[in-house]
Amino acid sequence: MLEKTMKSFGKKLIRRRVVDLSSEETRFARCLSTLDLIALGVGSTLGAGVYVLAGEVAMEQAGPSIVLCFFIAAVSSVLAGLCYAEFGARVPKAGSAYLYSFVTVGEIWAFTTGWNLILSYVIGTASVARAWSSAFDNIIGNHISTFFRNNTALHLENVLAEYPDFFALFLVLLLTGLLAFGVSESALVNKIFTAINLLVLSFVIISGFVKGDVKNWSVSKEYYQNRSHEALKSGIKAGDFGAGGFFPFGFQGVLSGAATCFYAFVGFDCIATTGEEARNPQRSIPIGIIVSLLICFVAYFGVSAALTLMVPYFLVNKDSPLPEAFKDVGWEPARYVVAIGSLCALSASLLGSMFPMPRVIYAMAEDGLLFKSLSRVHSRTKTPLVATVVSGIISALMAFVFELKDLVNLMSIGTLLAYSLVAVCVLILRYQPEMVSSSKDLEMLEVNGSEEEKVIMNLSTGSNQTTLKEKFTFGSLFCPSGDTPTHISGRIVYISTTIVSIVITALCGILAQERKALMNGNIGWVVPCVLLLAISLVTTIIIWRQPESKMRLTFKVPALPLLPLFSIFVNVYLMMQLDAGTWARFAVWMVIGFAIYFGYGIWHSVEAQPTRRPQLTANKPLNSTSSELRPDTSI
Repeated sequence: MLEKTMKSFGKKLIRRRVVDLSSEETRFARCLSTLDLIALGVGSTLGAGVYVLAGEVAMEQAGPSIVLCFFIAAVSSVLAGLCYAEFGARVPKAGSAYLYSFVTVGEIWAFTTGWNLILSYVIGTASVARAWSSAFDNIIGNHISTFFRNNTALHLENVLAEYPDFFALFLVLLLTGLLAFGVSESALVNKIFTAINLLVLSFVIISGFVKGDVKNWSVSKEYYQNRSHEALKSGIKAGDFGAGGFFPFGFQGVLSGAATCFYAFVGFDCIATTGEEARNPQRSIPIGIIVSLLICFVAYFGVSAALTLMVPYFLVNKDSPLPEAFKDVGWEPARYVVAIGSLCALSASLLGSMFPMPRVIYAMAEDGLLFKSLSRVHSRTKTPLVATVVSGIISALMAFVFELKDLVNLMSIGTLLAYSLVAVCVLILRYQPEMVSSSKDLEMLEVNGSEEEKVIMNLSTGSNQTTLKEKFTFGSLFCPSGDTPTHISGRIVYISTTIVSIVITALCGILAQERKALMNGNIGWVVPCVLLLAISLVTTIIIWRQPESKMRLTFKVPALPLLPLFSIFVNVYLMMQLDAGTWARFAVWMVIGFAIYFGYGIWHSVEAQPTRRPQLTANKPLNSTSSELRPDTSI
């Protein structure tokens, strides 16, 4: 009895979502063009990082080789972007990584992904709102912060901020109202902010190449000593020199800088939440993701190159790099242009953080994993009104009272976990049997009173009969029987992907925590790493040998299975770099989430309510081109 109960409970945790792709009906307004999605991706990704992060990495970690840091980070981000692009073409529905996980790896993983996406969007919104308030306050002479510091007392170390930020509170509530008012209006405002930001960055890049000096990419120790003395006389604190030249901190500095720069590309995944609001999602989502990442890379690469050409890397002001760089070359009035660009960038980034949050909440509530009232869509504006208002109020309150610098790393866990799961999902689905219903293989539901009877009509012979007769053999691991996926080959890939993901997680943990021991040749750590690498290689070869689906998609990730596996490795390794305090906060957040899931979601899930699924009756024949995304639930 206990065994049966546990088995039933386990099946509930890994049940997967059946998505009907035959219908384009949606409760949202399909009004977003490809240009809107590109602007949304660029706006949410190209935020404060381009105005601050470049200076910090150049001065402390990489020097002029920061351009390579952004290149490496861009390549890593593109790997995740390609996986999102394929799923955007495959499942054009609201929900992003949450829905992709639900379709492929099961309900518990889907809830975990969605819950962490909500966390990352809430913290992202609150932190960007505070950054906007701080930037504006700095422009007007810090009068706002001075007033509230003198008149309010709120500070609690590592928890509450020094003062309540009324400006950030008002800003988030204002944009919440804009998002609730309509998608097309929000997209228009975002395009304006993003266009101004790109114009300012173009000015910065061109000015940097005009006023810059290529000698700053090959500074010598003598030059450093002369300039550092000049800097000290003028009251500027010069940074560490390192070894000079283009790689002052060595290749290790480039890798360390690349890990930091990776987070500058976080944000493009908001495009994947527009599946039900884009006019042509199968085409627009892949194009939007790839083009926005390309634009962001060019901007980051150009700005970091211009900055290090204008100012020697050891004299970069990491708090205000671009204004001080223009001051150094005699163009001090340009700082006001940079200030306008930074405010527009923060505004677009804030919209980019707030836009996907209610859509993920809506998708989870619509599936029953969160409270059903959160899935209400306003009949006139066609927006998830309740989810937008609730998420906006929570973000506004966090921006109002919390000191978020100690919580920002939680964003990284949520985002990187989502990236990893999307890569896993792409790998699994690409090797599954075709999931297309045709006129020769129709599933029709006949409703008789209160009973439902599923009638399978005209089951096709051939491939289906072969699938039923097929049995697993060890030879099929490396030499499958055919060139089209079967249920057996799909299971082999599912299990192999699970194994290689666990192995990669263990390997990344060792590489992140025991790097010095490995560099010193400690045999106790080298041997486990070699064994884990060998297991990874064998499972990768097994996946590679299995037949791949021939399903036509508008975009497919190239070089399977290597690119998704490399993406998983990069994402997990970056997660392992986070400190213990961040993981402790993550654990608290997950305890809250699982309390909601096991107390409410598991019992109200759409997959637990079969009568709520879209039904096809004998009086309404299925179109011959319709399809459902239906993973093999027997895995």
